[in-house]
Amino acid sequence: MSRLTRDDIVIASGKRFATHGYHGTSMRDLGDDLGILGSSIYSHVGGKQELLVAVVERASDLFSASAEAALSAETDPSETLRLLISGHIDVLVDHSSEARTFLAEADFVEDPDRRRITKMRNAYEMVFRTTIQRGIDDGTFRADVDATLSGIYVLSMLNAIQRWYTPRGRLSRSELAVDMHRFIVEGLT
Repeated sequence: MSRLTRDDIVIASGKRFATHGYHGTSMRDLGDDLGILGSSIYSHVGGKQELLVAVVERASDLFSASAEAALSAETDPSETLRLLISGHIDVLVDHSSEARTFLAEADFVEDPDRRRITKMRNAYEMVFRTTIQRGIDDGTFRADVDATLSGIYVLSMLNAIQRWYTPRGRLSRSELAVDMHRFIVEGLT
């Protein structure tokens, strides 16, 4: 058997937190998942809170990277929004445990990590609001659209995907992204 790494433990923690919640997970549970004693995990990390922070940070980094990729394309606001939607869906599907933990368990991160993670989340959300505002300013989207509320609506719809979407279902991931983009842009225009 190969030696466990900290990364192995973080990945297992993300899966456990996503399915059982932070408070529904013990170090013994994690040890059982990894085939080791729960107390052995402490040779890699300081505790369960450290693992939660690591999983939430990983998800935040993934969402941020998808936003950076969308912005680097330097396209019109509607296309940037399509890229943001597609990137968000990719994170939700490809990294479902981390994304689910981020969306459902990040409130249990303690300070000072909570403040840092909240800033990261706010910066990601701002990318959506700024993109929508650019579309309002250049006439792509309606002038009466509230960019802040629209950003909240868009992310709320996207985040709900993790509760019902399965790649084995009726829509492929790319079809879902196209359909979501069309639905959202029709509301903005």
